[in-house]
Amino acid sequence: MSTLVHGLLAAALGELRYEPTTVRIRAALAGETVIDSTRAVLVWEPGHVVPAYAVPEKDIRPGVAPVSDGDRRARHTAEGARVVVRGKGRDGSGLRLVAPDLAGYVVLDFTSFDAWYEEDEPISAHPHDPFHRIDVRASSRHVRLERDGQVLAESSRTLMLFETLLPTRYYIPREDVVVELEPSDTQTACAYKGRAAYFSARVGDRLIRDLAWTLPEPLPEGERVGGLVAFFNERVDIVIDGQRLDAPVDPWHPATAPQG
Repeated sequence: MSTLVHGLLAAALGELRYEPTTVRIRAALAGETVIDSTRAVLVWEPGHVVPAYAVPEKDIRPGVAPVSDGDRRARHTAEGARVVVRGKGRDGSGLRLVAPDLAGYVVLDFTSFDAWYEEDEPISAHPHDPFHRIDVRASSRHVRLERDGQVLAESSRTLMLFETLLPTRYYIPREDVVVELEPSDTQTACAYKGRAAYFSARVGDRLIRDLAWTLPEPLPEGERVGGLVAFFNERVDIVIDGQRLDAPVDPWHPATAPQG
């Protein structure tokens, strides 16, 4: 008998999961440190694929206050009571957990705070997952990307980015992209790779929104692919060494992705 590891991870997705960390966690509101803890845990709420920080309520310096039903700033799936962290002119938010193993802990809404630090290093987008890995590998395999029969890019000097539980991403030199790209206002942030700036692509007489992206100022794990262009596998056809790949099914699948 054998077990697919991906299946083990997926089987626990509906559960409340946690992992202790020994790193010092701090958060600030309006320049004031309001959370300072060496007793934090990483918490994955049911259905969530990225973790959040949870700290003992005693490590929240101003304390917490109950939240009214009209002040629900984050979607929580774990059982608990919503709370706010009072700052000077600005509040953060979180959830006081009721799970016995995490009694006394508050899961903190990452984006409701102005800044986060692990030790003295700033953290962006969300906490790092200790079970998440990124590997970048140079490849001379011939990669061709198409959309509606039109070639978008073609290269034999692709950098392939392998990321835990996500589709392989193909980062291609800009000069090997043959489709017309137009900068988009869309930006996203990744805790590992950094900020992504998006492009729309002119395919025939259609402008397909946010079909590709680049990392203009990558974080260390994304440095090798900085400035290169990647397209959503889920929205293009990929041919590698003459073999057409099946499109992955995930949150960026065409059924849910922005369309042109």
